[in-house]
This record gives sequence, C-alpha cells and structure tokens, in this order.
Amino acid sequence: MSQIPDPIVLTGSELASSADPPVVTVIVANYNSGPFIEAALQSALRQSLQAIEVIVADDGSTDDSVARIAAMAARDSRLRLLTPAAAIGGASSGWTNMGPSTARNLCIECARGRWIAILDADDLMHPERLARLVAAAERDHADIAADDLLIFHDGDERPPSRCLRGSAASAPFWVDPAAYVRSNALFGNAPALGYLKPIIRTELLTNSDIRYDPELRLAEDYDFIFRLLLHGARMRVYPELTYFYRKHGQSISHRLSTQKLRPVLHASEQSLSAIDPADRTLRAAVQARHASIRLSLDFDALMAALLARRWLHAAGLALRHPGAAALLRITLLARLRSQVRPAQSKPSGARSVCVISRQRVIGNTNGSSVYLLSLCGALRQAGMDIHLVCPSPSVFGRWPILMMQPEMALFRSITIRGAIRMGTVFVATDPRVGLRAVAALIARPLGWLGMAPACFNRTAPYSIALPLSPADAIFLAYHARCHADAIVADYAFLTEGIPYVLRPDARSAVVMHDLFSSRGAQFDRIGEADSVALVSEETEMAFLAGAGAVVAIQPEEAELVRANLPTQPVILAPMAVECVGAPQPGKDGRILFVGSKTAPNIVGLRWFLEKVWPMVLAAVPDAELSVAGSVSGAIAAGVPGVRLFGPVPSLETLYREAAVVISPLPVGSGLKIKLVEALGHGKAVVATTATVQGFEALTREAVAVADEPAAFAAEVTALLRDPSLRSVRGAAALAVARERFSASACYADFVAYVGGRTLPKLQWTTISD
Repeated sequence: MSQIPDPIVLTGSELASSADPPVVTVIVANYNSGPFIEAALQSALRQSLQAIEVIVADDGSTDDSVARIAAMAARDSRLRLLTPAAAIGGASSGWTNMGPSTARNLCIECARGRWIAILDADDLMHPERLARLVAAAERDHADIAADDLLIFHDGDERPPSRCLRGSAASAPFWVDPAAYVRSNALFGNAPALGYLKPIIRTELLTNSDIRYDPELRLAEDYDFIFRLLLHGARMRVYPELTYFYRKHGQSISHRLSTQKLRPVLHASEQSLSAIDPADRTLRAAVQARHASIRLSLDFDALMAALLARRWLHAAGLALRHPGAAALLRITLLARLRSQVRPAQSKPSGARSVCVISRQRVIGNTNGSSVYLLSLCGALRQAGMDIHLVCPSPSVFGRWPILMMQPEMALFRSITIRGAIRMGTVFVATDPRVGLRAVAALIARPLGWLGMAPACFNRTAPYSIALPLSPADAIFLAYHARCHADAIVADYAFLTEGIPYVLRPDARSAVVMHDLFSSRGAQFDRIGEADSVALVSEETEMAFLAGAGAVVAIQPEEAELVRANLPTQPVILAPMAVECVGAPQPGKDGRILFVGSKTAPNIVGLRWFLEKVWPMVLAAVPDAELSVAGSVSGAIAAGVPGVRLFGPVPSLETLYREAAVVISPLPVGSGLKIKLVEALGHGKAVVATTATVQGFEALTREAVAVADEPAAFAAEVTALLRDPSLRSVRGAAALAVARERFSASACYADFVAYVGGRTLPKLQWTTISD
C-alpha cells in the first residue's frame, strides 16, 4: 500500500460513521473501464438487497472512467470511490497502474460489510444475486459462496455459455482445496472454479493476513481463494446463473503472456512449498496445475515465434514441447468459430424493441395475443423495429407446428428456442412434442369409446408461468441483446428474463394482461379451478417490480399496482380497437360468444348454456347462439340452437350478423378484450359485473349488466326482439370505443415510454370518469 500516493479521496457518503454496517460490500477494481463501468455499478446498486455499499478503487486510469464513477457516487450515497484527488476531473492522475490485486486489497481494507462480493468492472450482476447468495451461504454456514457464470462475448462473436457443466450445474456442492486446484489447471476440461466471483465472509479476512497477491495480474482470484481454503474456509457453489461475465477485446483474464504467467508460476511454487507432504491428493493436484502453467509458458513462446515468423525456432520449440504444439488446435478452432457465426438480423437504424414472450403468439387468435399485437402495432406505427424472442420451447404446447398469421409481419424478426423456421411456419425440433401431438390425436377416438389412457390426453403446462430455465436465460442473452434498445416482457412471470437480456441501459416494461393474484379467490367462490398458475399478491408484485414500468390494462389494477409499488411507473393502456362506421344491429335471434379456451371463458359459457340458454329459447324459440374461438372445443356438440365455429380466420361476418354479443364471465381480471372488440363493432352487449370490472361507469350506457340467470336472459331476450334498442346500444358502444379506446387514447403513454421519452406523472383515474 505504500506505493499509493496521497491524498486518497473517498467520494460518496460518510458511510464509515453509519450505525448500521451494510450486509455486503461490493469491491470493484477499475482500470480504464469507461465503456463498461456504469453498467457494472448500476447492476450492483440495483440489487434487491439494498443494505450494501460499493467501493471502487481506481488503478491509475487514463480514460474518463473516474469521472463517470464520481458522478454516480454523487447520486447514490452507497457508492464510494478511492482515487487521488487529481483524477476526479478526468485528468491523468499520475497514479501508477499496479494491477487489480492491489486495488482490491485497498477496497478490502475499507470494507464494512458482513460479506465482501467481488465484481469486475466490465461485468454485470443479476438483481437478485446478492440476496440469494447471502441467504444460501448463511443457511449453509459457508464462508465462501459462488454462483455460476453466464459468459457472454461483447461482440456476439460466440454464443453465450455457462461456466459450470454436468453435475456441477445441477445442484449445490462443497469445494475442497484439491477439487478447487484440479478445476483450475490451465487448458483443462473441468469448469474453472477460479473464474467464479464469490462472496466472502469479511471476518475470514479480518482474522487473517490473507490478501490478494499484488504481483499477480492473472489468476489472482484463484490464488486468493485457494489460500483461504488452505486456511480452513468452507466454500460452497450454487449453480444459479446470476453473475454475467463479459469477454471483450480488452479483457485481462483470457489473455495469456509470459509476463503475466511468470508470477503465476512463482505463486504456484510457493503453494507447493506450503502444502503438507502427507497430503498427497492436494499435492498431486497442485503439481498437475504447476505443469499446466509451464505448458502455457511453452505455448506462449511457440506462438511468439510463429507470430515473428521465426519458423526454424518455432519448429524446434514444437519438437521439444509437443504438448505446447498440440495446443495450437485451440487457436485454430477459435479462428474458425470467429468466421462461422449464426445469422443475426441487422439493425435498421430505428429504435429496436425486444418483446420476450412465452405465450403461443401466432396472430390474433386469442385475447392476450390480440392485446400484445395491438401494443406492438402502436410501436411499429411510431417507427420502431419490433423483434419477438420466445426463449422457451413450451410455446409449442402439445402441437409441433406454429403457423404465423399475416398480422405477425409487424415483427422484424421472430426467434423461438427449439424451433426451425420454414417461411411462416415454425417446427419444434424436440421429437417429444410430436409424440405428444400423436398421443392427443389417438386419445380422441379412444375417448369416444371410454378407452383413452389419461397420459394420452394430458394437457401441456401453462407456458407463460413456467420458471425460466438456464437454457432459456442463455438463449435470451444471445438472441435478445442486439435488439433491446427497449424490452417488453409479456406477462409478469417473464420479468425474471429481463436481466438476461444483458442490457441494463435499456428501458423495460411488463405487460400485465391480468391481475393473477386476484383470480384464485374468484374461482374459489364459484367452486372452480383456474387454468393458470396460482400466485400471491406479494409474489406478483415482486414479479412486476422486475421491470422498469408496468403496463396495466384497466384502472383498478393500475391503482392497485401503484399502491403496492409507489415508486414504479404505471402506464394505463386499455385495449385499443378499430371502429366500424356505424352501429350494427344485426339479425333478429342471433347471439355471439367469442373466446379462447381459458377457464373464465369455459366456466362462463357453460353457465350461460346451463342456466340462461333454456330461458332464452323459451322466449325466442328460433334464437341461435354462435360460439367462435378455441373455447368451442370445451363445449359438447349437439346443444339445441348452438353452432360451434371454433377458431375462424375473420370475425367480421359473425359480428355483423349478431344481434347480441354476450360476455357471461363469472370471474377474471384485466380488461376483457372481447368486450372492447364488441364495442368497436357497434354491438349491443350483455355482460356480467366481472366483465366490465374497472370500466363500469364508462360502459353504463353501452352494456347491459346482469349476474343472475333470469336477469341475464331477460336482457338478451329484450335485445333479440327490438332492433331499435340494439341500434341505440350499438351507437353508445361506438361512441365509447371511439372516444376511449382509439389507439391514440390508449397507447400514447406506452409508446412514449418505450420510445425513451420522459413522461409526466400518469393519471389513470381519468379513463373511467
């Protein structure tokens, strides 16, 4: 430390005088990290664990990184900068670059946290990383805790990968000194645990004189952790992908040279001398790693000769050191990989928006898809490029083919994990999806005979609520990052994917669709089961907090989110609709129900058929109910007066001919998209209270509301018999749709936010006045 000149300036808060020390001190060594340092520090300061401090020690930077850090420290009191005063203004400080080890040691001396976390100045952390690691380490009584690395290349020249493999990537495990050394042999096949960036109990360091070796500029993390393990520290690794390890042209860790390897060899010799000769297992591991360092030195000498075109000298080295010559294959493979890159859509210069989704989006086939595509259409109209990335093969469900409808052309690119594309068709590459489809087809005729095995007709899991797998995360890291000037997560469950886009600079928003935490109680009241995952309000709010802004579809839900997340921007964006030119009273006796095969639609339609339909037929014997959408598959054929159309290419004719559109939903949340669609078609509508929830005042003149079977039947019957009443209701519906549900009225704030503009405080209560 004597080499560091005075004065040292601590930029940031006077944390040393605080009564409550932080849980974690994040230490960062900075040297000319201007392009990356702000993103790295943001990822630390945005941790869900707020009781932290971040200490950055500058190591003689000559770029503007010190000024960037100082500006951030002025805005956040948890950030402290250690640097000579002269460097604050961005000028060269005269502080000699002494390497990351010296800088980290300085941070350690100033740390006050119960734990110390290591963060490289060009890397990123998942927002939940420190909370998860600290909880796991304290539960398991570990002294050192590490997670897995998501390794990504800054130029996308290679796909991202994870550090851990095999059994190490499937469950937590303890690491003893010998295992740690074996994993860190240079050019070895095992995952190099020395690359991991652990958290360390501070008392482990205060009770010993173990620090980073200031002579090391390579493998300094390995050496530091190894000496702690020899000191008796207990190390546990948790294979969660929550540390994002960046590789780029200036990275130190993957560039070997004789100048850097000589001190590593010397440190290895010291390790050998410190090991008890009786510990043969550990000694053998260190000797094997020592030999790998010598091999690396030989390889570096060979490469230097080849680059200098000293062919005879290179040939002599290759003959004397055949192991080093064999390593040339690594260089050749790296060159080949750099030439063969998966095709990526080229940026057009417009603002790119990456939509990440796990729902089966193939067109306007269901309410949630209609809403998402409507939002994306508004962004497209504003001149932005929209890219759809589906990180999970679960979007296929039980059917191995996805056929994109014409409306999907609004996306500049569509990428689905586990699929190959042939024009507008995506085919699942997993043969198990095809087998499930065959089983479902066989189950149909067997079901008619009462012989279908239950396993043959098993429904696919509700894909939007599935946990994000490591493969999903890696797919996002590769395919989403280049398209993510802004990120839109489809449903609250997918906000956990936002950090894996690796764009902390990008604005993000989550489209709620529904308030899922309210659905369980609603279904319980009617004795039915919901078709989606049950989630508590606390969990749902935690999901929503994972995005920069929340997009709510109706005012009540927007207000509830704002009450729970008062610092979160909440954007109200009701479903927009294109309106017909005039009311459509339709044909006498025609009733229409439109819906997908979800629990609210199924329960509501069955209620109508069992409780209401007999009364309607008694009053209007020639009445006819048309059912459109996939909900038709949940209704038995042969009900008198009922026509099951299933999914149809266009609803225009059905809407035009219908006298009444019904929405008998007993439960559910969000804005019922088919209600808005019916208003835009100028239709008379009969609905339940659940359907108009949040928009009661707005739809009072346009929609008849009834919850009891007799009252619902009476409203439907009155409209079936009276074309003039249908015209009056249809005109009121159109007026509401035009004023309140035009694209400009619904999506202006959403488009402005995603487009990067600053919004005034949003007033969502005005929408329902």
